[in-house]
Amino acid sequence: MVMDIMLNNNLQFCREELGMTQTELGNVFGIHKSTISGWENGYSVIPLKKLIAFCNLYNYSVDFVCGLSRKNNKDFKVALDKKLIGQRLREIRKKLGLTQQQMADECAVSQPTYNTYETGLYLASTMTIYTICKKHSISMDDILKSK
Repeated sequence: MVMDIMLNNNLQFCREELGMTQTELGNVFGIHKSTISGWENGYSVIPLKKLIAFCNLYNYSVDFVCGLSRKNNKDFKVALDKKLIGQRLREIRKKLGLTQQQMADECAVSQPTYNTYETGLYLASTMTIYTICKKHSISMDDILKSK
């Protein structure tokens, strides 16, 4: 399973709370219900853009949907500003006293790949951000929130 560490994934709970089927949620994203099933059962990782769209559309916090919090503390919109997210990742890494290589190793990505996240060249993956947040007790919402 891709998401063994994401045992408290609440995507299914949120979808059911909304009274939606996997097919209906799949239609919202333009994907097949089997993709939704894969996300809910940990066989694949929901892409960050889809996760943020879900949270913004249905007023859920990313921390709640990803199982990092038991409470849905949704009081802001989440952004997809890769430069701002990269800046926050860099600040967190420096505050933790880690090198890019150490952070990359924690996230199971190469150092050059991790560097592209911090510089804002590419958007970090859901799993990369989740891994950092889970390991260091940091909020995904705080990393992803708008300015």
